[in-house]
Amino acid sequence: MRRLGLAAVFALVLAVFGLAPSASAADPAPADLTFTTDSATTHPGGTVNLSMTITNNRTYDVWFIYQTIDPTWLTTQRPDLKYSFSGCSLATAAGSTPCSGTGPANLGANYGATIPPGQSRTVTLTLQIAADSGCNGNIGFYSYFYAEFSDSANSNGGPVYTPETRVLCS
Repeated sequence: MRRLGLAAVFALVLAVFGLAPSASAADPAPADLTFTTDSATTHPGGTVNLSMTITNNRTYDVWFIYQTIDPTWLTTQRPDLKYSFSGCSLATAAGSTPCSGTGPANLGANYGATIPPGQSRTVTLTLQIAADSGCNGNIGFYSYFYAEFSDSANSNGGPVYTPETRVLCS
């Protein structure tokens, strides 16, 4: 009992003087995926740029990324909404380069991994709304991703949702 009492007194002294380990804020995700659009609305025949940014929050390089993108359930319930991905580019420090592909397939290859610690890569998909698309509907997507790091660790996340784009009649 004497040892237990001594340990309790020691822990109390550490806590009072602020020397005890404290609960820190949650660590950021090892890799974050965020979305932005250049417009919240569009019209039939218009385009919207959907940008996806992967940020490496770890102290090791991202070596590999796998990412999917799929329409939300509400988007699939509007068969009159017609759209496709018509272009893709990767923003780098040296400028913009075309992606290796577009659409809901493996978008991860487009990020140009390796991504050093603390850096980001942004891939922008061009969403083309068909001229004969229905109006007054929202188009939204969700994504899952998986990242591998140079220390053999991995991270996955999702679903991550894009901002919805409203298709307006003109």
